[in-house]
Amino acid sequence: MMKRLLETGSMALAVVLTVAPQVLANEAHGEGPPDYSGITGLYYVMIGGILAYGVYDTFLKKS
Repeated sequence: MMKRLLETGSMALAVVLTVAPQVLANEAHGEGPPDYSGITGLYYVMIGGILAYGVYDTFLKKS
């Protein structure tokens, strides 16, 4: 169970790290404020991962 969880987590991290350079390379199109929608999504994924690990560590991990 734990091995599968680690595999899934590492694959998700690999996807995030693969997409991150593309997100950071967004160009501003014309006038107006810059578009931060890509980096916002990346932050939400990172925060969700940290919170999921906290729940696992607090409630599911057997000491």
